[in-house]
Amino acid sequence: MRESDPDATIYWLVRMLEAGEDPLYVARRIVRFASEDVGLADPRALRIALDAKDAFDFLGMPEGSLALVEAAVYCALAPKSNALYEAESEAKHDVAEKPAEPVPPVIRNAVTKLMREVGYGRGYKYAHAEPEGVGGIECLPETLQGRRYYRPRASGEEAELSRRLEAVLKLRQEKWKREESTDPGRKRSKPRDTR
Repeated sequence: MRESDPDATIYWLVRMLEAGEDPLYVARRIVRFASEDVGLADPRALRIALDAKDAFDFLGMPEGSLALVEAAVYCALAPKSNALYEAESEAKHDVAEKPAEPVPPVIRNAVTKLMREVGYGRGYKYAHAEPEGVGGIECLPETLQGRRYYRPRASGEEAELSRRLEAVLKLRQEKWKREESTDPGRKRSKPRDTR
């Protein structure tokens, strides 16, 4: 599937099933592949893989095997991106290295007067109230501010997500610059790509 070879995909899947491999193991691997190797380059792949698992559960062998073949071929021919897999791996690494980083005060919920007085929620901007739908606040812990985990590829639907991400990053930088010019004494982390 990773090599985008539908013929080899069908052959090895059929060979595994004919040799007695558990079809639900095969379905599980196809579902994982849809997330890990296709990802947001074609988000339909995950739904198709899960539907194939459900169809197999409903039909059983031998009829259900065709649903697995359908999902595997779809994944083989789908555009590929492992950007989500890499993003998750990097985030897991950072969480393991810094497991207890404090939540930035700007995104802490100020439900009491004391919380408001110590700065919880100060500077928070409701993204839906902004014309562009971006509040421009930094939501990562201070030691990780500017980190970019998700770096979409130029494949399939991720190409559009990549353009959207760049537009959002540009909007956020413009908002940070505007905020610095109107309130220069305010502590504000500037966006940066630390990877």
